Amino acid sequence: MVWSRRTFSALAGTTALGLTLSGSGGAFARASAPTGPAPDPPGADGTRHTVGFDKYSMLVDGSRVVLWSGEVHPFRLPSPSLWRDVLEKLRAHGYNTISVYVSWNYHSPAPGRYDFTGVRDLDLFLRTAAETGLYVILRPGPYINAEVDAGGFPGWLTATRGTARTSDPTYLSYVDEWLTAVNRIAVRHLYTHGGGTIVLYQLENEYANNVTSPRGRDYMAHLYAKVRADGIDVPLFHNDKGRNGYWAPGTFDTGGESGRYLYGFDGYPSPLAPPPDWGYYGVGGTKGGSTASPETPGLLAEFGGGWFDPWGGVEFDGKGYAESARTRDAAYERRFYLTNLANGIKVHNVYMTFGGTSWGWLPAPVVYTSYDYGAALDEARRPTPKLVPMHQLGQLLHSVPDLAKLDRAADIQVGAKGGASGEAAGITAYHLVNPDTEAHFHILRNDRADDVLAAVPLAGVDVPLPVPIPALDARLLATGLPLGRRTLRYSSAQPMLWLTAGRQDIAVFTGRKGEATRTAVECASKPTVTVLEGKADHAYTSGALRVDAELDCLTRVLVEGGGTDAPFLLLLADDETSVRLWRHDTPSGPVLAYGPALLRTAALRDTTVHLTGDTVEAADLEVWGPRGMSEVVWNQGRLKARATTSGSLRAERRLPGVPAVHLPALDNWRFHTENPESDAGFDDSAWKVADRTSSYSTTPVPAGQPVLFADDYGFHYGDVWYRGRFEEAGDAGAAESVSLSYVTGTQGLLMAWLDGKPLGAHRMPVPDKSTVRKGTWSATATFPVRYASGPHVLSVLVRRMQHDMDGAAKDTHKAARGLTAVTFTGASPAVTWRIQGEAAPDPVRGPLNHGGLYGERQGWHLPGFADGGWKAVDFPRAARGQGVAWYRTGFRLAIDPGVDASIGLTLTDDPARAYRVQIFLNGWNMGQYINDVGPQHTFVLPGGVLRTRGANTLALAVLSDGTTPAGPGEVRLTLMGSAAGGVPVTPVDSPGRAHARAS
Repeated sequence: MVWSRRTFSALAGTTALGLTLSGSGGAFARASAPTGPAPDPPGADGTRHTVGFDKYSMLVDGSRVVLWSGEVHPFRLPSPSLWRDVLEKLRAHGYNTISVYVSWNYHSPAPGRYDFTGVRDLDLFLRTAAETGLYVILRPGPYINAEVDAGGFPGWLTATRGTARTSDPTYLSYVDEWLTAVNRIAVRHLYTHGGGTIVLYQLENEYANNVTSPRGRDYMAHLYAKVRADGIDVPLFHNDKGRNGYWAPGTFDTGGESGRYLYGFDGYPSPLAPPPDWGYYGVGGTKGGSTASPETPGLLAEFGGGWFDPWGGVEFDGKGYAESARTRDAAYERRFYLTNLANGIKVHNVYMTFGGTSWGWLPAPVVYTSYDYGAALDEARRPTPKLVPMHQLGQLLHSVPDLAKLDRAADIQVGAKGGASGEAAGITAYHLVNPDTEAHFHILRNDRADDVLAAVPLAGVDVPLPVPIPALDARLLATGLPLGRRTLRYSSAQPMLWLTAGRQDIAVFTGRKGEATRTAVECASKPTVTVLEGKADHAYTSGALRVDAELDCLTRVLVEGGGTDAPFLLLLADDETSVRLWRHDTPSGPVLAYGPALLRTAALRDTTVHLTGDTVEAADLEVWGPRGMSEVVWNQGRLKARATTSGSLRAERRLPGVPAVHLPALDNWRFHTENPESDAGFDDSAWKVADRTSSYSTTPVPAGQPVLFADDYGFHYGDVWYRGRFEEAGDAGAAESVSLSYVTGTQGLLMAWLDGKPLGAHRMPVPDKSTVRKGTWSATATFPVRYASGPHVLSVLVRRMQHDMDGAAKDTHKAARGLTAVTFTGASPAVTWRIQGEAAPDPVRGPLNHGGLYGERQGWHLPGFADGGWKAVDFPRAARGQGVAWYRTGFRLAIDPGVDASIGLTLTDDPARAYRVQIFLNGWNMGQYINDVGPQHTFVLPGGVLRTRGANTLALAVLSDGTTPAGPGEVRLTLMGSAAGGVPVTPVDSPGRAHARAS
């Protein structure tokens, strides 16, 4: 049976649900809850809520819910206005939850300093999530990995005493400061308190290396106690790195608290292998995934929605993130994610769903600037075909609460034919049943490289029509499923949603275009059937209406009578059409819209439905909703609409598509050489003296050498300069060569000068298949030297790249960056060193925005800098020389305010030319381009940083090693996509704002 919302709500207050309430309003499950309607979309409603779980699913106010989540990192989109755009797109496409890392390094420029303003406004992000109607899974670390610098640890932590990710008291003192700062915000956004929508909170991240040690168990116990003491009362969890049963409930001290902690795990299976069973159908026990904690719901904290790409692009053979998206495409999602659902996974988070940009010095050594990830929503915020299955499954999980409580049912035998030769072919079949409603679900998976036709007995009901399962794909089928006031007997198409709009029930079924489908709906007597659109045959037999149709756009079949007063509208949509069907729940009832590229919001006021959304091409608009609805407003414009035989309102005119977007050419460049630090006469008296003799780094200090590691002198991001002064070594004669040992992240670079003359450059190799995960690289560059008597200056620039991540909890983030040792042959002059890196953190753009180049320290990257005295040049350039050069230009945009344009900067040149470019837009460091390494050529310029209606300043800092001519070659603006609609965008800072400078 299915409970009505009224009956279910009444039961929610009884002991039948077995809930124990904490004093602060949290809840946790002690017994099973019946199947009932899904909870209403969440919001910051000021009402206390209960959040708990049992072995089947999460329970929100006693209602079962599958958390269908996408990973989003606000720090990878430095434009708070666009957070709403991303979240509205995810909500519209079926996600009901987002998972959010909070990166410690992004918010903390120094010990005891925590900045949650501007682009770092976590409070604003969480408010926006609540306003969008999304639950939040908060993951504040303290370590997050996430392919960010040091795994999220702040740069200053690399130079501190204590072993990170253990119970070391020094480390814990810093952790407590961080968690206090984060939790002060998080506690205001707990769903239990009604201030926001946080329903789960993660402790640490993939903590696998101290599981059996006291310092590991004490560390986890400390985090648990700290988070609870800070007022976080929602359920907590940890994400096991793999399926090991690590940190399952009962494995560490939780202060006597039980039933409020879940086991979670991560998984990134290869798309080239069959999807793994990590639950009901797997190996079981502690190594079986969710079976490691049988009394808590299956929680996949991270499941691959793509994969990251390293410098050089070896992961995807130089094809970049487009290849990541191709190998983990929509069919991959159906096959792998449906397998997870079949295995009892009820908290399912796709990492990433929007990857975004690792701008500035944010990226870890193992990735370049783009973090597109091959995600369903690409780096430019454009929907991809990967959103199709997420849209369908998210709508299904919301419409069909039966899926939140499933048991494994008896196996079924599936016969299949497939392949060019027609040989027998097997497919993997999963059979599940809801114990309350007895609705049955079958997931059929084809791991073959060719299509198959399956003969399927669905819960004892043979489907007369073979079910097509495309190659490397899967589908979900259902029997006995309530569709409002009627019941589905079976369908060879996949159910997507059902709702009641006005007097009628509406159900949507989907599949690939061109597929022949058969759907049978139970009817007590012969109904009246009208095919309103498309082609369909129908017949009434054995107490069911059977509808046969080939999927092509939208087929509409109206069913009236048949023992039920309410009409029933059956909509059969191919995949492309299904993502133009949008459900939105309002306080007055659900609304279903059809036609536009995106439906952002829907609201009912009196008899008018107010809709906002996007179009790309001209589109029809049709709306189903509560009774009495008679007028339609789209993006604040009233539309003439008429009632249809489908029970909808249809606009009489099509919604317009997006106007053309015109981008200017980039010209009028200004040029200036840099690196005065290489000159012998440069004044470095204000630089720090590098004279330390010990370090907390994991890199040993070479005997007889001072500490030269950049972090020990407070320089944590970007380039660092060294200047060493020495005299000729007297009777010993002059040195013959100098060896410069240095340590960097991936693709680090060193350049050296002696008395202002170039000695040469050295760079780390491009990663190959065996070194793709290597985050710390060390090398020694040896250069011959010639010099006369007298004082000398050795100048060295190191592009240090980023800190390694500490994934194995071995303090690898503390590996040195910069010079480590300098030795001479033929003589041993005594060298005194001074060091200079980045200036004080930018108050707007944060500590990760700039490094230690002279131009950065002098503000050459900022919009307000006066470059009128610089030389005018044209591109392409072909300059040769070792060092740094800067190019600046301005451009204006005048994009229609009703158009959301995704714009990038594209750089191309002869790939044999060895140089790299740091890209600054309006003072924001938007990433690093390495011409002869790649694979990235286009850099997203997010609105807000980019002024789409006004003036912009572009600055390029070019580093070249002198071995080849250096560009830039062609530099142009690229339109990556556009839509009519979007969200209002506010500039993220004021032009010309500068930061503290150091020479």
